[in-house]
Amino acid sequence: MDPRVRVAAVQYLNAEPLYRFLDETNVALSLASPAEVATRFIEDECDVALLPVAAAAQIGNLEMIPHMGIAARGAVDSVVILSEAPIEELDEIAVDLSSRTSFMLARVLMRTRVGREPKWTGAIPDDALARIGGRTGALVIGDAALRSRARFAHKFDLSHAWFEWTGLPFVFAGWYAKRGTLSPERIQLFDEAKARGELSLDAIATDWAEREEFDVSVAKTYLRARIRYSLGNEEHRGLARFLDEAASTGLLPRAHSASSLDTILSRAADGERLSLEDGERLFDGANAFDLALAADSVRQRKHPENVVTYIVDRNVNYTNVCTTSCRFCAFYRPVGHPEGYVLSRDELSKKLQEVVDAGGVQILLQGGLNPELRIEWYEELFRWIKATFHLGLHALSPEEILHIARMERLSVRSVLERLSSAGLDSVPGGGAEILVDRVRRSIAKAKCSSAEWLGVMRTTHHLGLRSSATMMYGTVDTPRDRLIHLLKIRDLQDETRGFTAFFCWDYQHEHGTRIVPGDGGTVLYLKQQAIARLMLDNVSHVGASWVTQGPDIGQVALRFGADDFGSVMFEENVVSSAGTTFRMDARAMERRIHEAGFRAARRNVRYEW
Repeated sequence: MDPRVRVAAVQYLNAEPLYRFLDETNVALSLASPAEVATRFIEDECDVALLPVAAAAQIGNLEMIPHMGIAARGAVDSVVILSEAPIEELDEIAVDLSSRTSFMLARVLMRTRVGREPKWTGAIPDDALARIGGRTGALVIGDAALRSRARFAHKFDLSHAWFEWTGLPFVFAGWYAKRGTLSPERIQLFDEAKARGELSLDAIATDWAEREEFDVSVAKTYLRARIRYSLGNEEHRGLARFLDEAASTGLLPRAHSASSLDTILSRAADGERLSLEDGERLFDGANAFDLALAADSVRQRKHPENVVTYIVDRNVNYTNVCTTSCRFCAFYRPVGHPEGYVLSRDELSKKLQEVVDAGGVQILLQGGLNPELRIEWYEELFRWIKATFHLGLHALSPEEILHIARMERLSVRSVLERLSSAGLDSVPGGGAEILVDRVRRSIAKAKCSSAEWLGVMRTTHHLGLRSSATMMYGTVDTPRDRLIHLLKIRDLQDETRGFTAFFCWDYQHEHGTRIVPGDGGTVLYLKQQAIARLMLDNVSHVGASWVTQGPDIGQVALRFGADDFGSVMFEENVVSSAGTTFRMDARAMERRIHEAGFRAARRNVRYEW
């Protein structure tokens, strides 16, 4: 094993003076965007990271090297909203997704200084800049901001606006590690690197300007006059003020030292945002009864009508042919297998007519990644379903959409636009499993990455479509992995507000699949659902997974934070392939809901009664 300290740092010009002179004999350094650095740290791929301060607050209970970081006192030039119209007139802002700290600072300032918050649209830097025009601006950060800040009529410098408002510096990032791991020897490595970096600002600026074909005098001014690398009392006051402002608006967890379990549960029940560390404390120490009380309190606060919803739809698996070969799946068949199928129109007609006859409103349509089915096949199918049966189409998981995009050599956006024109109404959350790539590589190495899954959902939401979020746990994942999954869902929901609901269930194991089941069982399911309800403060609905747990446990789940009973089960083919065969019709579902003490209401995919 490499004895060196694993360090991740931001690959921007302003960070280079802090890491350029780290001793390679003691440090293994990797560079990435701020968001990717945060992902590497939270997924334990590094020991020390130059983290955006918002990411550190999301994790919680970290140790910071207190006297150094990246800060600015006044204008910084590299965190700006660029536009052709004044900031007060913007209806939409495209957001460079590289840093959540900048995004949260922008939201705080728009609410407090401008008095209104526009629509936010996530994008990569070049796409964000391309969207500028009319009443649309772009939040651009880092090197891209330095190159572009003079191209547009209006520039709103976030650090300058913060300083005008508070009179305090703004701290963007710092060196963070798990508490107890920053030994004096390790801190000395970073002290020595910072000292050498500050003596070499002009050389660093010159090298960067040559690489990027940029004005060297601007780069030197930026490092010398805009960025502060020493954090004193004023910088820490500014940092504390920002974290407090973001927590007050529900964007970040509030900093608490050594909170008791009762305090964490009470804060969550009252709607405060929880950190990763808070979630780990609940997993480790809270009992199921206390979690149920807190999650039920959240449900009552979000849904005071005492109503539990359900939907009459049908889960139709149009093909079982799949090239992904997930180790946990008993449903799929490889290409050419004699048991592989694609449903005919006659078979589909019978299934869809049964839904219409039962008063159903929707079809959940998912299948394997079948290379024989091209995008035109899906378009024709969707148009036929809409014209013949007038049912809503909750169809195609992100994995299927990515599969079509790759086959057709189209962008995800183009695929979604074409499918939406053909009748797609919303996207199910299938294929999420656990949104931690170490887990995904272990259980389904051919499947899309967590970033790709989230990227499809981001584009789905930007197009005005809605989707559900899901989690299948109980393979090789840990409680921390599940909490990281929830944070990734929560982060995207902050940005897009496109997730309607969250569902979780444990892995349904069958002999013949190629993975041994991990954590599972009824008590864990109820605790996991309750913790999801507490962590996902910005997702309106949580569904009870009676399909995998059984109707009795589904009823109990309604007191562990769930406000939805899911779908009437005409059929289900994926988890039933592993031996799970629970069924209920609408009358049985309403009876179960009433017995649990609630009123029942049918809904559509947007949770309209």
